[in-house]
Amino acid sequence: MKKFFLHAILILIGLSMVIPFFAMFLISLSGNENIFTDYKNINLSLIAYKNVFSSIPVLRYFLNSLIAALITTIFQVIISSLAGYGFARLEFKGRDFLFFIIVLTMMVPPQVNIVPLFFIMSKLGWINTYQALIVPGIFGGFGVFMMRQYFLEFSKDLEEASRLDGCNSFQTFCKIALPCALPAIATLSIFTFVTTWNSFMWPLIVTNTESMRTLAVGLTIFKSSFREITLWGELMACSCICAIPVILVFLFGKKYLIDNPTEGAVKE
Repeated sequence: MKKFFLHAILILIGLSMVIPFFAMFLISLSGNENIFTDYKNINLSLIAYKNVFSSIPVLRYFLNSLIAALITTIFQVIISSLAGYGFARLEFKGRDFLFFIIVLTMMVPPQVNIVPLFFIMSKLGWINTYQALIVPGIFGGFGVFMMRQYFLEFSKDLEEASRLDGCNSFQTFCKIALPCALPAIATLSIFTFVTTWNSFMWPLIVTNTESMRTLAVGLTIFKSSFREITLWGELMACSCICAIPVILVFLFGKKYLIDNPTEGAVKE
């Protein structure tokens, strides 16, 4: 009986999350602008998507967001994994103090860094470039903290076995620790990709031409162009376009979130 109620609750929670997405998609396919007052006469069509693609360079926005999100995610995972393994497994002077400083950066609101970051990007001549969209996001205290916590639980027996086979610290990291950290890497990758993809404030500040705008900025500007009436079909079409890559990334990475690559690797 307890399992039945638990499953029922989980189903209700799942429906509460899926139904808004379904409604958003349905409205985006509706050719009726007065869908909320005349919902009985719904004509499904792709006219809203056609209007969006014909009004703004959606593909260019999509490409900019994809480049920024993918490169940021790759570098974030590489840097955080290396730093996390170093803080968890290597002994060096000032390790704990340096890690404490990194943790402190997590407590600083991102808005505080906008002005100094913009000043640095301006001095480097990176305004309205991919460097400005990517470089500030390739390092994050959260990623280092999460990877360190994961590597702290990494089996010492596997590490010692790799050293007996002649591996140095870097080889142990690449050949043993990193493949076993797929769940943590998948989690960090999803968080980083979604955060970068949905980023609005920073791309809005450092880009000033239409060719460099990201999808979030471009579609938001398109939404704000509505004057006398809200075009719900176009509005929901924009939302669907923004949501598709995030959903695909989660579907691709979710299996790694529940896998345990080290299970059975060491005999008791």
